[in-house]
Amino acid sequence: MSIIKTENLEKIYKGKGKNAVTTHALRGVSLEIPQGAFACIIGKSGHGKSTLLNLIGGLDNPTAGRVFIYDEDITQLSDNKRAQLRAKKIGFVFQSFNLLENLTALENVQTAMLFAKNKAQNAEDLLALVGLSDKANSKPAQLSGGQQQRVAIARALANSPDILIMDEPTGNLDSQSAEEVLEHILKLHKSGKTIIVVTHNDDLAQKAEMVFEVKDGKLTDS
Repeated sequence: MSIIKTENLEKIYKGKGKNAVTTHALRGVSLEIPQGAFACIIGKSGHGKSTLLNLIGGLDNPTAGRVFIYDEDITQLSDNKRAQLRAKKIGFVFQSFNLLENLTALENVQTAMLFAKNKAQNAEDLLALVGLSDKANSKPAQLSGGQQQRVAIARALANSPDILIMDEPTGNLDSQSAEEVLEHILKLHKSGKTIIVVTHNDDLAQKAEMVFEVKDGKLTDS
C-alpha cells in the first residue's frame, strides 16, 4: 500500500518586480512510497529536493499536480485541514534542530505533546527511544549537535505520527554525531515508521530502501 503518492508535481516560484526571476523548481514529479518504507531524496542544492519534501509534507501547495496521503488528495484541503493532517500523521525533523533554548530536552518534547490526542507514549519514553534518558534535564546548549538532533527526533514523534519527514537531519553534524543519528533513524524504520529524508549524506542514502534523485526539478535514475 502506498502511503504517499505524487502525480505530475509542478512548482513555479514567480518573482516580483521589474527584474523578477521565475523559478521552475519541480517539473512533473511522480512517485510512490509504500507504507513502512525508508526513502531518501538526493540531488544537488537548488534542484528541487526540499521543495518536493515540503509538498509531500503539506507545508506548501504545488502549482500543478497532486499529493496523496493515504489516498487523500491533500492539495484539495484547506490550510486548516492540511495543518490538522500534519499534526496527526506527520512528524518533521529539520537540519537546524529548532529546539527552544530555555527549555530542557524533556520540556522540548513535552511542549510538542501539549495538543496530542494520543498520549500512549510520554516524553520520557520518547527520549529513551533515542537514547537520551540521561539528558532529560539538559538544555540544548549543554548537548552536542547529535544529541540536539535526537531530541528533535523525539519531539517529532510526540503525536505518534505514521510518517517522519526529515530535511538534512545530519547536515549540521560531525561524522560521529551523524552516525549516532543515523542509528536511531534506522531503529525508527525498523519499528514501522515511514521515513522520508532529504540528504547529502551518502551513508544515509545507502541505507535507504528507495532513493529518488532530483535534477533540474525532475526525477532521474539514481
